[in-house]
Amino acid sequence: MLPSYTELADQAGVSLITVRRALDELERVGRVRRHQGLGTFVARPRIVTEPTRAGSLLATLAAGDESAARLETKVLSLNEGQPSADLCQALRISADSPVWRLRRLRLLDGQPTVLETSVIPVALAPELGAMAGRLNGSLYDLLAAEYGLVDSYEEQYLEVLLPTQAEARLLGLRARAEVVRIRGVSADGTGLPFDCFEQLYPANQFVFAFSGSATRQLLPAPGNRDWEVRCQD
Repeated sequence: MLPSYTELADQAGVSLITVRRALDELERVGRVRRHQGLGTFVARPRIVTEPTRAGSLLATLAAGDESAARLETKVLSLNEGQPSADLCQALRISADSPVWRLRRLRLLDGQPTVLETSVIPVALAPELGAMAGRLNGSLYDLLAAEYGLVDSYEEQYLEVLLPTQAEARLLGLRARAEVVRIRGVSADGTGLPFDCFEQLYPANQFVFAFSGSATRQLLPAPGNRDWEVRCQD
């Protein structure tokens, strides 16, 4: 925890206004975090992740980053439901084809870090609903081992926005804190889409690395797309 505004001003020989402006800038670039009623704290280094690298979130964390070993997964829900028209288009399935919706929370050092949602056609992974106990590891390793669905190609959209109240609560974010939302689709080597996914990252905790290029084939332009699944009770 950093000293109070007054103590910092005295130590640096500057005004309180200067201290506030300096801390505002440090918070903007992710070097400090403010917690109402507690104080201002030095922020941990941002996590580098590579969204365009195929595979699980563990695989996308920068090579050699020890954070991968400290990442845990909490399964929030696994439901069967009917996909929206936009999901049907991305997954190339008919409107009456049921899907699994899997929601998971990834924690780093016990702190909420990434909120994930995966939408997978039931026809491609029919027994996934009975595998809840195996979903706290790599989903893609499981899909590859059980159903031969190997992530060979991905398309993604990235945008910065405000989360819903429920999303902010799950990620432990303060009011008006922004998230980076990545929506994408994964396909196997034959071009068969098998997962429409969404990942929410606290915007001030991550750095995103991109490389390479490809021709977009699967995802429609983002806009206000309906990414919902109407799940059964």
